[in-house]
Amino acid sequence: MTNENTLQPTNNEGVDVAASEQTEERILDKKVSRRAMLVGSGALAMTGALAKVTGVVGSDATKANAAGGWADVEFTMAGTDGWAYLAGAPQQPFFPDTFAPDGFNTYIFGLRDLTGLNEKQVLQQKGNAQFSAPILGFRVGQKIELTLYNLGLVQRPDLVDSHTFHWHGFRNAIPLYDGTPDTSLSVPVGRHLKYRFQPHEAGTYMYHCHFEDVEHVQMGMIGIVYVLPQFAPFRKCAYEDIRTRFDRQFSIMLTEVDSHIHWNDAHIQVSDFTDYTPDHWTMNGRSYPDTLAAHGDRDPVSKDMVTGPAISNSAGSLDHSPVSSLIEVNAGDQVLLRLASLGFQEHSLVAPGIDMKIVGQDARCVLDVNGFGDRSTFTNTVSIGSGESRDVIFKAPAYVGPAAYDVYRLFDRNFSQAGNASSTGDGGMMTEIRVYPAGHFGTQAKLRGERQ
Repeated sequence: MTNENTLQPTNNEGVDVAASEQTEERILDKKVSRRAMLVGSGALAMTGALAKVTGVVGSDATKANAAGGWADVEFTMAGTDGWAYLAGAPQQPFFPDTFAPDGFNTYIFGLRDLTGLNEKQVLQQKGNAQFSAPILGFRVGQKIELTLYNLGLVQRPDLVDSHTFHWHGFRNAIPLYDGTPDTSLSVPVGRHLKYRFQPHEAGTYMYHCHFEDVEHVQMGMIGIVYVLPQFAPFRKCAYEDIRTRFDRQFSIMLTEVDSHIHWNDAHIQVSDFTDYTPDHWTMNGRSYPDTLAAHGDRDPVSKDMVTGPAISNSAGSLDHSPVSSLIEVNAGDQVLLRLASLGFQEHSLVAPGIDMKIVGQDARCVLDVNGFGDRSTFTNTVSIGSGESRDVIFKAPAYVGPAAYDVYRLFDRNFSQAGNASSTGDGGMMTEIRVYPAGHFGTQAKLRGERQ
């Protein structure tokens, strides 16, 4: 597996400068009360009966097909808790959390990609949550098999919440695998379940845990999942339309963090979500300036698949927030931004100096809507609400110099959200678009998170 927001040596796009790409994943949906979990007890029992323990997880797709398996793509994810670092001014008494280990300041729930680990290694990942979840990328027609583990919570062993995988906006999910706890299976602590999907429509989607979804989404169990067109002429297009062609793509998951809610979960307190008051705004689980840091090692699993080296900067550890939001391109590139929001607020992103064109909305191409013509929009502001996605294309401006690259900012025009309400301006929903001279980066050969 490779990552799409990783571009070597400094970007978050691909495997190296000559072949770099990126991916994303996040999602949001409805609400379900924690206390309503008992309603799904029958489904939980069924889940327990179906969940099997295997010696090796995330087996290679080629081997699966050779053995007559169903899937073209197999991978493994696990839900658990852990700690993350968020840039921004202290908001005592809830931020930074006094329970947090050195280098971290915020309690989280999260999902991690553990493909390739054996059973023992998977179980050792309890307490190593990721915020936000890995970017996932597929192609139309692929048969996808996801094994989802519920490892339980280290900080809160008293909470025995199940987990699910809900693909937000996916239009042909089998109800059994849709992830809504009232109509489908969920995964109890200590168990795992295989989900099966087969996408038929390209676009940018999100995924999240739909069990106690208001809480679990806020705590960090969200990610971007995108689907590329199947056929060769559109392999580097957002949709089956050549007008959506791109040279480089970047995926960014938007969300907010209410430190009080995260503190409550860590300190065995009950949250009242009607008092929701976020104080941190993030891109791919990071606040500026950490949005500019290089991609980390936990997405996918690092070479040391049990622990993984810490990824740190002067501000603190980004080990559990490994997805960069830095956008690095060549002058003249056609650039696709996949934007998704699983927070609870509306955001308006601006990029002064760059003309953006919205070509997709909520995994629907808007270049020709039901035969009524082009509904795409040129804009300098992209507004996106909770549970929505946007596909935005722009042509990178000409390189001016004399620095190594020209810098443009992409940020929420609500300046409090671009600075985490900090008087120093640190933190927030902001990143950079760095434009290098033409030809600086090679072809983005494999997109981040894409499985082939």
